[in-house]
Parts: sequence; structure tokens; C-alpha cells
Amino acid sequence: MSWLICGTVPDDSFPLCMGQWRLSGNRLEPVRMSFCETNSGQPESVPVLRGTPALVAAAVLASERLEIEAPTVLLVGDQGTSEGSVRLYGHLASWLSSPESASLSGVTFHYLFPSVDGHNRILMALEARHAPAPALIADAGFMYAAKMSGYASRYDVFTPDAGELAFLADEKAPHPFYTRGFLLSESCRADELSKLAWEHGDSARMLLVKGSVDLIMEEGREKARVTEPCLPFMEPVGGTGDLVTGLLTAFAAAGIPLLRACVLAARGARFAGERTQPVPSTSIAEFMPFVAEGVSEALSRTTHEETLCARR
Repeated sequence: MSWLICGTVPDDSFPLCMGQWRLSGNRLEPVRMSFCETNSGQPESVPVLRGTPALVAAAVLASERLEIEAPTVLLVGDQGTSEGSVRLYGHLASWLSSPESASLSGVTFHYLFPSVDGHNRILMALEARHAPAPALIADAGFMYAAKMSGYASRYDVFTPDAGELAFLADEKAPHPFYTRGFLLSESCRADELSKLAWEHGDSARMLLVKGSVDLIMEEGREKARVTEPCLPFMEPVGGTGDLVTGLLTAFAAAGIPLLRACVLAARGARFAGERTQPVPSTSIAEFMPFVAEGVSEALSRTTHEETLCARR
């Protein structure tokens, strides 16, 4: 195994399972499971609406284009009660302590109910391993848990949107609900908030801030901005942020350095969107037939020099 994605689907009856998936139409179908908590065999297919299924679909399609093994996925049902996420936290902490995890090169954490206790159990299991430390990417709920735990700086990449970035930048906020209002105002620039988050120890080493302008920061310093192609109708489509994180996962799993992988992911999503020609009612599933083309275009049009154009 090289890369692991951890997340949830909004269905409490969906079992905790670990394995690989493929995209068939607008649904993810299980290919092979190495673990499933029920005795009923493989879980059923999952619709690609948004959230973790959209991330997984994008990562699977991008992996095919990059000719690498698709990530393994640890998935569980959780409609917000936290019960499924708690089971996933426990299973992952145990699995990370086993020899099966020795070949793990990276983990992408996605929609999970934020739990400081669950997060810290996983982090302790990662640090106790006798294998090289895997790269860590976090989005959505797990990014919240990482910040709330005080260990955000142990991560390699966070992928926040503007609202999530404001929470990271607020050193006094114990939960996103308590983010101070002035940090959410349009007058607060993303680069300034990113710098604040890093200075307070509430940021991963890198941030890929998703929005009308995709901003890539490293240790509080701006490294790149992605603005083209400009597609205003992408932003209202639910799941486009999940698409970016899925592409980042695939590029990172292919061994591409994380700074370049962030730029490629931001551009690849935009190129896929350009081919989709979305309107506000477009579903994220309609982007998927164009993911491979988006990946190819990003690879052909993003030079090494563009990636390393640090803004001082």
C-alpha cells in the first residue's frame, strides 16, 4: 500500500471497510476489500455526490492517468452522530500499529467527526511506528481536529477554503463556531490569515487555500497563486474542493513534491472544470469524465519554474 484516504459517507448503515474502489458511471464500486466489519462481504456502491466519495473518485481517476496504484480507502458511514467516525479512529490507530502499515507513504484525512481524542490516538500511533513517517494531508473535519489538538504543525498540507482558513488563523477559537467575526470579513486577505495560522502553530507546513484564487503557502510565505482558467461557476458547485484534494492526493501518491503537487491539483481541477462548462446546478459527478484531461493539461502546462515562483 502506498497511500490511504480516510473519510465518511452520510449513511449510518454503511460499514467500516478498507479497500480499493473504481468509478462506474456516477457511482463508486468496491474492487477488493482487505477489511469489512460485517460478514456480508463487500459494501454496496456509493453515489458520487460530494464529500469523501467525490475525493475518492477524483483520486482514482487521476491515479489511472498517472499510471499508479489507486489509493486504499478507509471508509465508514456517519451522518453526523460521530459513531462511525469513532469506529474509524479506533480501527486506524490499531492498524497503524500493525506490520501491514509499514509501506504507507501518505494519508489523506477528509470528512470525519472532529475528535481531539481520536486524532491524538492516530498521531501517537503514527509516531510510534518504526517505518518512515508518511506524508499527512488533511481537509474538512480532520483539519479542525488537528488544529483543536494543538498538533497542526505536524501535518504537511491542509486544504482549507476561506471559512476554514479563518478558523485556523484564530488562535483563540476552540471550534469553528467561535471564529471571531473580523477574521471572516472580506477585508482579511488569505495570505495574511495563512501567515497568522502558521505563526500561531495552527497550520500545516503548507496550505492550499481553495477559492476564486487558489493560494499555496509554505511556512507562512506565499509560494504560488493559481487563477487560470477563471471559472466563476465552479465555486457554487458542491464538491469542487473535494475534487482538488483528490487530485492533490493522486499527485502526492505519484511521488511529486508537495509544493508542485498543490499547484498541479489546483490547475488540474480548473482544467477539468473548463471542459465540464459548469453552471450552478452542475453536480460534481459531471466533472469526473474530464479529470484525466485536466491532469494531462496541468502536467503539460505547469513548469517547474512556475511552481517555485516564491513571492517575497
